[in-house]
Amino acid sequence: HPSVRPHRRFLARPPRSMMQTALALLEQVTSALMPHLMLAPIALPMLTAALMLLMREEQQRLKLTLNILSTALGLLVALALLVWSDQPGATSSMGVYLAANWQAPFGIVLALDRLSAMMLVLTSLVALASIVFAGARWHRAGVHYHPLFQFQLMGLAGAFLTADLFNLFVFFEIMLAASYGLLLHGSGRPRVQAGLHYIAINLAASSLFLVGVSMLYGITGTLNMADLAQNIPLVAAADRGLLHAAAAILATAFLIKAAIWPLNFWLVPAYSAATAPVGALFALMTKVGVYTILRLWTLLFSSEAGASALFGSLWLIGGGMLTMAFGAVGMLGSQRLSHLAGFAAIVSSGTLLAAAGFGQNLLTASLLYYLPSSTLAISALFLTADLIDRWRNDGASYAPFERSDNAPFLNAELVPTEGLNLDADEEVLIGRVIPAAAAMLGLAFLVCTLVIAGMPPLSGFVGKVAMLSALLNPMGLSSSAGARLGAPGWMLFALMIATGLLALIALTRAGIRHFWATHDRAAPQLRVLEGLPIAMLLTACVALTVMAGPVMRFTQATADALHSPGTYIRAVMQARPIASPSAPAGAGQPPEAP
Repeated sequence: HPSVRPHRRFLARPPRSMMQTALALLEQVTSALMPHLMLAPIALPMLTAALMLLMREEQQRLKLTLNILSTALGLLVALALLVWSDQPGATSSMGVYLAANWQAPFGIVLALDRLSAMMLVLTSLVALASIVFAGARWHRAGVHYHPLFQFQLMGLAGAFLTADLFNLFVFFEIMLAASYGLLLHGSGRPRVQAGLHYIAINLAASSLFLVGVSMLYGITGTLNMADLAQNIPLVAAADRGLLHAAAAILATAFLIKAAIWPLNFWLVPAYSAATAPVGALFALMTKVGVYTILRLWTLLFSSEAGASALFGSLWLIGGGMLTMAFGAVGMLGSQRLSHLAGFAAIVSSGTLLAAAGFGQNLLTASLLYYLPSSTLAISALFLTADLIDRWRNDGASYAPFERSDNAPFLNAELVPTEGLNLDADEEVLIGRVIPAAAAMLGLAFLVCTLVIAGMPPLSGFVGKVAMLSALLNPMGLSSSAGARLGAPGWMLFALMIATGLLALIALTRAGIRHFWATHDRAAPQLRVLEGLPIAMLLTACVALTVMAGPVMRFTQATADALHSPGTYIRAVMQARPIASPSAPAGAGQPPEAP
């Protein structure tokens, strides 16, 4: 019967899961709102911070609620942009927003691709965990915490979305100005002392940023990233040395933020002195330097940059490997958990910089998988360290660390003590029930250890194995124009294994000291607002492991687009202003870029 045919055609269609339907709907809504939705990650925290500045300081609960809702909404927007940027069948989905309706390079331009969308999601996820954790106690330790937190998010989002160097500097300064206040939040001598060093080194980096940008503008006449990429191959040979000097000065400013050795002496004291939720957010800030280096180096000094192709690659590789070694030795010598987390951030940053310096598509894809995994684990370790330290110090945030903790069945001479839960054959006499809070902290610390050290079966192991495989087979299954695996490649291969081993030793020793060797300690006090964000971050690490295949395909597409800068350049430079409906065609529009 004819009426049955539509029903049969419907049954012939492959069934769609609820997840696929939701993603399709999300993509349709996002496409309808683009490109204006790109403003939301910047405008939302800015408006939220402005609103909270109008509130009385006593309205802490209302500010906390508003902060959490705004950050959660920002996460939803970032996820929508991520789904939109990864459209099926598209090698590169670029979103370009001409903020003043002036064509590049004359006006302010925002650009969204897979890399910036991924960093926005990572930022929002870490920020949401941080502010929920702070809601338990830390947000009340000082004034203006919530507006500063939102301004920090505004600076981070702007740095990931901007498409010109001057606005990158503006968003960097917004981000740094907010971080100064967040670092000093809670006061106390350790924070003030570390804060002075942090402010001084970042002011120096900002000065280098301005010098480098000024030199680049004097040489090329533009600060738009896409326009710079077009002009760099055309720079006269007589100005090539000055161009490289300007790029090196600019890169130094970013490398200071990325905590490259020997310019990372400020990181561990500052991050460990900050409150736990601020330290977790700061673990993300080192990745801003890595992101900027990766973005500008692949765009301005790609294999298509003529005489400047792959400029500074060996410096990135060498500096990254020295940073890895410094961070691993620092982890081995650390006693405090917050110091361990700080040095773990240095190891992660060094690994990313060294891998990025090879300019290989496959290796870049692997490091882009490792970047969110390590960041999530380090942020979770900062939060977990705060709870463990309070448990260790009987509820105090700061307490002496000099007291010795012996193993539960050994005396001071490391000889087994009779009658302490073990018989002569070292068999358990009496079972002990582990409190739920202590079990949660132990599992969280275990997952952080596995991810940071790169041990199976979690995402840290997947990312490191992917990078090691790319080092052994740098060409992969597709063409690549980067450096070949030589002595630097073998050194990085060995360092990745060695630093993972040292990190495992350091974290295992800390775990023994805090969980196994303190059998007579009271059960820890753990609130839901403190345990939930840690669980959220570590669940994201597990999700990266379970979804390793799709995530690696996403990072591979991201890496391919990064190493083919022509797509980014065309998308930005060919974006056209929207004509006024009341004006004649072409009236009031800026001239086209040459």
